[in-house]
Amino acid sequence: MKSVRRVLTRIVAGAAVGALAGLAVAQAAPPATAAGTGAAGSVTVSGRGEFKDMRFTVDQTTHLTSQAITVSWSGGTPTTFAGTLFNTDFVQIMQCWGDDDGTVPANPGPSRTQCQYGGSPTTDRGSWPGNDYDDTRRVFYSADPTNYGQDNRYGAANPNAPGEVPFKPVSGDTVTGNTQNNPYFNRNTTNEVDFARTGADGTGQEFFEVQTANEAPHLGCGAPVTTGGTTKPRDCWLVIVPQGRLDLDGKPYADRSQVNAGSPVSSTNWQNRVAIPLRFNPVGTNCALGSAERPTAGSELAADAMTSWQSALCPSGKVYGYTELGEPDARARLTNDGSSGLAFTTRALGADAGTAAPSGTTSYAPVALSGTVIGFTVERRPKAGAPESVERLAGTKVESIDLTPRLVAKLLTESYRNSPWGAVIGSTAAQGYGWAKNNPAGLATDPEFVELNPEFAHLSVAETPATDTDLLTSLGHSDSARALWQWVVADKDARQFLSGVSDDWGMRVNPYYSTNADLNPTGAAFTPSATDDFPKSDPWCTIPPGTGATQRQCMIDFHPYVDDLHAGALHTRRADGLWKSAWDPLASPPAFKSPGPQTVGSRFVITVTDAASATRYGLQRARLRNTAGKFVAPDTASLTAAAASASGKGVAEITPAGATAEGAYPLAQLVYAAARPADLEAAARKDYAALLRYAAGDGQVSGADPGRLPAGYAPLPKKLRERTTAAAEALAAYRGGGSGSGDGGSTGGSSGGGAGTDTGAAGTTADGSTGSGTATAAGGTGASPSASASYDGGDAVRTTALGTTPADPANALRYAVPVGAALGAAAAAGAPFAGGGRLRLPLRVPLPGGRTVTLLPALPRRLRRLL
Repeated sequence: MKSVRRVLTRIVAGAAVGALAGLAVAQAAPPATAAGTGAAGSVTVSGRGEFKDMRFTVDQTTHLTSQAITVSWSGGTPTTFAGTLFNTDFVQIMQCWGDDDGTVPANPGPSRTQCQYGGSPTTDRGSWPGNDYDDTRRVFYSADPTNYGQDNRYGAANPNAPGEVPFKPVSGDTVTGNTQNNPYFNRNTTNEVDFARTGADGTGQEFFEVQTANEAPHLGCGAPVTTGGTTKPRDCWLVIVPQGRLDLDGKPYADRSQVNAGSPVSSTNWQNRVAIPLRFNPVGTNCALGSAERPTAGSELAADAMTSWQSALCPSGKVYGYTELGEPDARARLTNDGSSGLAFTTRALGADAGTAAPSGTTSYAPVALSGTVIGFTVERRPKAGAPESVERLAGTKVESIDLTPRLVAKLLTESYRNSPWGAVIGSTAAQGYGWAKNNPAGLATDPEFVELNPEFAHLSVAETPATDTDLLTSLGHSDSARALWQWVVADKDARQFLSGVSDDWGMRVNPYYSTNADLNPTGAAFTPSATDDFPKSDPWCTIPPGTGATQRQCMIDFHPYVDDLHAGALHTRRADGLWKSAWDPLASPPAFKSPGPQTVGSRFVITVTDAASATRYGLQRARLRNTAGKFVAPDTASLTAAAASASGKGVAEITPAGATAEGAYPLAQLVYAAARPADLEAAARKDYAALLRYAAGDGQVSGADPGRLPAGYAPLPKKLRERTTAAAEALAAYRGGGSGSGDGGSTGGSSGGGAGTDTGAAGTTADGSTGSGTATAAGGTGASPSASASYDGGDAVRTTALGTTPADPANALRYAVPVGAALGAAAAAGAPFAGGGRLRLPLRVPLPGGRTVTLLPALPRRLRRLL
């Protein structure tokens, strides 16, 4: 079997199809300010006409990138419903481009033809809360002069019959018909909010996903625009359209049982729109041409910070590429090739099983303090007969949940009854799945969870593979996955559950994840203590019940992977569990398709992500039980408390079991920049030293400006910053030998070469107070880190930290890389990246310019299960 796996590994590496992302976020625009705005550009505006008593607040309108912002309002009338349809008094939100159209002098705003709206379902609207007008660009016109109808222009050519408001992208290729099927955006990619509820107290809140030219090139927000010889990022607009209780002719509805609110982009409703300017950070790069690029790679936990810092370093001519790479693979690459640059890691080289640290000096410098989090989007849908206090909160978001290691173990091991979808139908369980018969259907009905989160006793959740039966997890090996499993196995209750002992309510583990070999159908024990990924071990496959499908689905279909932690946060923000659950018999060939994001008001998606991505997309974050028995959320104080516990030889690690302080967040992680100076040229060492100096100084100051520390990170304690500064000076001054030194040094490198070069010396503690040979940085860094952060630094997952190389003009390009013709060469190239005998997926290969090629296997499921 091992030989088969090795062969398949080489085939996968050779035959995979890669996708390049060369997008970037670069030098910052000057901070935008406006009268009446807060530090991050918070703006409050009033409604007009029927909505004059409403106040709308947007928490951030400047320094924007791909992220979520909060839109809240007060002074409204509670939303009413006609059955499941939104009826009166709700809010619609969209993003638009363009100059002021001059239609509302008191409130400048864009043309309605330039707004991303109307991507609602084109089919299967059975459970959708719209009526085919209020969630599309469809309009009509009444010729009756006493009734101005919905639209006085686009529907006027065909009275009393539907028309459509065109959509005009920045390219000018206007779509005039069938706008729901336009080529620019659809239900799965649009950021429009069709329906936002106003609560019983007249208030409401939505998290709105802002999109740059990278995500929505047809809007072009943040792309460089030159006017009058001056180039700046394109501004865009946030447009809010409240819907009320007046008919389209401005009179009260004759029949209030079912209201036709009409499209928000119709001229009737557009008169009530509120437009708020959005100022974006630049998309692209303006680094000096001809500058040498220095590659960096590794931990996704450093991605947003690295992207932000580069915007400050770029003007000085320092160009740093960044390639996201799982930490185990980053360590393997740096161990095998010290000249590959600088790697971000949370552990020392040689810390992984079956590996050894390289000979010679390795420099470690702490650069970031963040952590792995469990983020979620959960909306309250009260059960029938729920108390009035619960009913009043219908449709609002749950702000916090408490989770224990055992609850997370249940999710990670696919142990809830509805996780293997169709294995238990009614009182009948498929062969081998009797263990699931008496288990809770999902997290929301698990007695252990409800005991900790009692409001869920009154909430209804559609417990399917796309909701609360599993966590949305990323593919591949990472220190974040390892930390999560370490937190699980540090808990006695969780260990017993994994071994096969039922919890207090009789729930049993999915035997394919049992740590007891006698219970595990594979005959081998699952070893979470040695796991650094999120395996999907259960081989269950079936034709999903009730679909009428002719094809089977397996657990990887019910619970698809996301590419990385950032993608998990984005899909959770969109409430898209990625399960293709809708069978389309009319497709050619018939196939399962995505039903799109979950229905507003009853969304439930939960994911494993990182603190920066969760903050960036406005996810709520679970409180996790730490070693002290306290439930703690990830914030600056809890991350800092956990960092004080870091210990270990070489690189001080934060471990869940070791974070014993009551206020410590158990999944906090310290990220180090690691380099092997003997294998680097003197010029490269100098450039990496400059990066470390910045990371330890201004890079630890939280704030809204590009170059600062993004939200989701805690500033490093002073002694750790001093350690990083000392490491930077030692790296620049290194005089040890090495074939790649470029400064006349001898071959081989030296563990004692240069004071302070071995900054990861034995006995180093979390505060950096000790460390053999480490120089002390007098006077600290000169920076004064703050606990408040708002800048997220751009698309740090699918882009490099700086974008393209100086010789490659920056464009928002995505490249498809055909590798079928190069099968043999790619297979050979894939072997070194497979980590020896084990292929680590997804396979990401760095290319010049800081870009990365991601090689994904395209194998039948049966072959995938062999890997």
